[in-house]
Amino acid sequence: MPAASLRALLDQAIDYAGMFPPCNLALEPALQNHASYVRSPEAWMLNGLVLPVEQFDSTTQFLSEFDTHHPLRVAALGPKTTNADAFLDALYNAHAAIRSFSRYNTDLVSISHLEMFLPEDVDSASLKTASSIVAELSVFWEAPPEKAEQTIVLIAGHNSDEDKATFGYKLRTGGVTADAFPTSPQIALALVTGRRDRLPIKFTAGLHHPIRQFRDEVKTKMHGFLNVIGAAVLAAEHQWDTDQAVTMLEDEDPRSFSFTDDFFAWREWKIDVERLQYRRKFVRSFGSCSFDEPRDDLRALNLL
Repeated sequence: MPAASLRALLDQAIDYAGMFPPCNLALEPALQNHASYVRSPEAWMLNGLVLPVEQFDSTTQFLSEFDTHHPLRVAALGPKTTNADAFLDALYNAHAAIRSFSRYNTDLVSISHLEMFLPEDVDSASLKTASSIVAELSVFWEAPPEKAEQTIVLIAGHNSDEDKATFGYKLRTGGVTADAFPTSPQIALALVTGRRDRLPIKFTAGLHHPIRQFRDEVKTKMHGFLNVIGAAVLAAEHQWDTDQAVTMLEDEDPRSFSFTDDFFAWREWKIDVERLQYRRKFVRSFGSCSFDEPRDDLRALNLL
């Protein structure tokens, strides 16, 4: 049985993105994999299947893979656009597709959230219009790591003017080539800025493995999901600066991380399970094209 702190840190933490690089699965095998994963002993780690909105209609023919005890939970992915006008048009269409898909079979389908790329010319007025389109749907807006701080400030400013904050920030943490990986200081700045503004954050790509390590397939060091999620919650709990967050993000020693039924700790820094559950409200999930690699690596570390 996993330690309670590990369960708290990774509860619904993985959005399965099997249709995206490097796996690049077709829709049917990705859905079949997800249907298997939601029935696995580690299903508690799963959040949603990352599914482009344009694939919603095709997905309906495969819903027999799921049942009322194991429904299809979707992390909806909207199209990427290059300017604010196209962005708002695409968002309107994406939200219409989400409403239609959600109503198709309410026992078998639910939408966790929407993710979309935020063009550079989107401003506070655009976000206000976006808010009127999506209503209470949770949305994570992606912007490049080098734009993280200003994007977080923009989104947080919008949330502060709303009765209910539904917008968060999505940070890309890797890819299939070395240049797709942000630096540790870039990630740390996003974590610290997001903590300051109490903005929900999620991650995508490059977090297949628990601990930071060099991977020959990308010819660079991949960030570890225990490093990233752990640094996010500890930075918030202990008011870290970016330098302290960078130190944890770059730690490659599994022995620095410990999990008990009472607390999660990295080196001398601790957070108890109740506070960890609270902090996870602002550190949502990460997309991974593999659900097997994270589990295999956690088993190798004797954490599962």
